[in-house]
Amino acid sequence: MIFAPDTETSLGSIVALINSASDSADNLTTLKDLDDFLADQKFTGSRTHDSAELRSVRQLRSQLAGLWQCAEAEAVEQVNNILRNARAMPQLVKHDGWNYHIHATTPEAPLSERMAVEAAMALVDVLRSAELSRLRVCAAPDCEAVLLDLSRNRSKRYCDTGNCANREHVRAYRQRKSQQKLEV
Repeated sequence: MIFAPDTETSLGSIVALINSASDSADNLTTLKDLDDFLADQKFTGSRTHDSAELRSVRQLRSQLAGLWQCAEAEAVEQVNNILRNARAMPQLVKHDGWNYHIHATTPEAPLSERMAVEAAMALVDVLRSAELSRLRVCAAPDCEAVLLDLSRNRSKRYCDTGNCANREHVRAYRQRKSQQKLEV
């Protein structure tokens, strides 16, 4: 394990949120989409269940997508802005079957604020550990999805949104075979 379990969970949620928008489809366009996403990611706390809430989460998605690929100094600035704007006050909590973990907002805070602060707190760990290089974009030429590399040897290159790894391995295999035929 590279990060604390709650940090890895939060980072995974960031990946899922960013990847909910792809070139071919946006999977976060309706309130039902948001409900499904939050249930899948096990987000708790108050909800307004309105279009403003959906809009703010979609705006957060864009903000986090930009943060995913920025330089360290810019990432630090953006993370600090998120925490400052939310007046974050980290606390240890235990609830809903989760062991102790950190919350920096109240359960009554607006959804997008809670999501932003949770993301920022996870990114604090990434930055403090000098592990920003683990936040990547899929290496497949036709994919822009993001990924979190938690492998020991930092070797993860492809996202989990499709079959990018399989498709690229098949392409490389076919290319090697065609080269072998040319050499014979």
